[in-house]
Amino acid sequence: MMTANNTSTAEIIDIGINYLIEKLGVIETERFISVLLREKSDYTKWRERYFSDVSSDDFHAAAVAYGKENPL
Repeated sequence: MMTANNTSTAEIIDIGINYLIEKLGVIETERFISVLLREKSDYTKWRERYFSDVSSDDFHAAAVAYGKENPL
């Protein structure tokens, strides 16, 4: 996989779609994309709500663990 600095927009979309298909399947990926296109949402506010109950220590520990499991 390429680093973020060298990845084109088309490549990022392709990687994301393929990941969604791998995790959700084709039908659920289509549903997910249609919801994103249909709903007027603020991603930043959604992420704030999503992580509102997570302490910074827990977030850091999860990020470190993820980095160890998924090295660049």
